[in-house]
Amino acid sequence: MKNKAISIRPFIGSRNFDISRSFYRDLGFRETILSNNLSVFKAQGLGFYLQDADVKDWIDNSMIFLEVEDVGRYWNELSGLNLTAKYQAVRLSPIRDWDWGRECYLHDPSGILWRFGEFRAE
Repeated sequence: MKNKAISIRPFIGSRNFDISRSFYRDLGFRETILSNNLSVFKAQGLGFYLQDADVKDWIDNSMIFLEVEDVGRYWNELSGLNLTAKYQAVRLSPIRDWDWGRECYLHDPSGILWRFGEFRAE
């Protein structure tokens, strides 16, 4: 395509919209409320839409990969936020090494899986 893409923003659902909104603000995203059931969250030029939509199959099958510069440092920052103590359903899993690089995992309050990864230098 000749037209340059500016961004890509997935839509994700939430089982409890207010809890999910709080979680993503605590994670470091800036929220812009678009309507009573839709917000956009942005950080460092990246973003996604959070909907007040509890659709089990959609939420249970949502996965987002966020590439980071240093997954070790990102893991330490995530751990320091103490999100698992503040949000009952949140799970943070340690770094795993793969042939392609390294990643750690964070399940949001609805169960959406975030994968934070760093690719190996080629």
